Amino acid sequence: MEYILISAVVALIASAISVFIVNKLHSAKFDIYIEQAKAKAKVIEHEAQVMLQDARHKAKIDFEKEFKNARHELETKERELNHRIDTQLKQIQSDKNIIENKKSEVSALQTGLEQLEKNYKQKIKQAVKILENASGLTQDEAKDLLLKQVKDDNRATIASLFRKEYKLAKENSNKEINNILSNAVTRYAGEFAAERLINHIPLPDDEAKGKIIGKEGRNIKALEFCLGVDIIIGDIPNTITVSSFNLYRRAISTRTITMLLEDGRIHPAKIEEVYSSVKKEFDEELHKEGEETILALGIKSMHPDLVHLIGKLRYRASYGQNALAHTLEVANLAGLIASQLGGDTILARRAGLMHDIGKALTHDMPGSHVDIGADLCKKLGEPEEVINAIYAHHGHADASSIEAAAVCAADALSAARPGARREVLESFLKRVEEIEAIAISHEGVRKAYAINAGRELRIIVNAQLVNDDESVLMATQIAKEIEDKVQYPGEIKVNVIRELRATGYAR
Repeated sequence: MEYILISAVVALIASAISVFIVNKLHSAKFDIYIEQAKAKAKVIEHEAQVMLQDARHKAKIDFEKEFKNARHELETKERELNHRIDTQLKQIQSDKNIIENKKSEVSALQTGLEQLEKNYKQKIKQAVKILENASGLTQDEAKDLLLKQVKDDNRATIASLFRKEYKLAKENSNKEINNILSNAVTRYAGEFAAERLINHIPLPDDEAKGKIIGKEGRNIKALEFCLGVDIIIGDIPNTITVSSFNLYRRAISTRTITMLLEDGRIHPAKIEEVYSSVKKEFDEELHKEGEETILALGIKSMHPDLVHLIGKLRYRASYGQNALAHTLEVANLAGLIASQLGGDTILARRAGLMHDIGKALTHDMPGSHVDIGADLCKKLGEPEEVINAIYAHHGHADASSIEAAAVCAADALSAARPGARREVLESFLKRVEEIEAIAISHEGVRKAYAINAGRELRIIVNAQLVNDDESVLMATQIAKEIEDKVQYPGEIKVNVIRELRATGYAR
């Protein structure tokens, strides 16, 4: 047993010694490897330092070479620039010297001219004094006398030249104008709508008549007070007559009375209820009418207040001509005329649509429809061409654009065509008297007659005082005076008639 234990201990000791010896051998090998690696690292580090020094040396050589080239190039350009600057400075100095010399010469010439002008004025004054003493006339009197003599001597020549040029211009302009107007008129076919001052409402029976009148006339008084119109019953059998100059109010009244008759219940409270309902309905229709109008003309947008007033023109009239129908006619004609003249068609239509917009407010505001319409359009931001057209179509301003001129021509066409308007007899007679008085006031006129409903003026002149050329000049002068002093629709033709009759008797 002891032998076995001793053998085991010996074996363990031998194993331990063997392991220790092996570990020592391996440690010796690792040290050798480490020393070899360190030696190789030192070699690589040395080589890297050598290569770095070579690279630095090469980079330094290249940099010095590039720097030297750049410096040489910069010095060359600097020399060229300095040479150019010196050359320009020399040229500027030379020009400055020339300018100074010229300035001195100009100053000397100016001084000489001033002295000459002074001497000239003195000579003129001396000559004028000599002439005044010799003629017995002052300078202003002699000037007036000379101008009058020249005017009298050359009047015939001026009149003859004017006649030739006027005839040529008239032929060419009339041809072009007639072509434009005829094209516009033939392309537009408008309807004519004449307005009256009364509306008739049929009565179904006498019972309805009694209801309208009411007890002691209470209902008819309430109707007239609420509607603001005159209601006449009895002049025409079984008919109620509604009379008013305000077409809008008359239309509302007609529909209100018609609805009351259909309902059968007529008393002051019901009248006010139906009237309020009808007025609200009319306001909605007016706005709708205005929107349809601007859409039909191709106008994209417009202020809602103007749209409402356009619809309200349906119930306004001028000399019996419906204002909205006239406005649409002017807008379409203005657009056609402007398109032929190279203007803006849509802008011309817009100006034509707005030219009489003030008439929608003349029953509610004081002043002319021109001023009311222009102020309203300025306030609501309408274009300057539109405002100018409003002023120009009644001569309150000159047309400053093609569109405004087209509106003026279209307004004259619409208002002056036969049957378009009715005119009050008193104003017609007054206008005719004014036209004849203007013609008779001219020297050499014997008689003047306004014919063709005041659209033509025939003037008979003394043939011994007025020759053929002067008659042309007189016709133009009288036409201009009529334009400036008389308000009239359309145009007035002025004819100057000159006739010389000689009679002899053989006895």
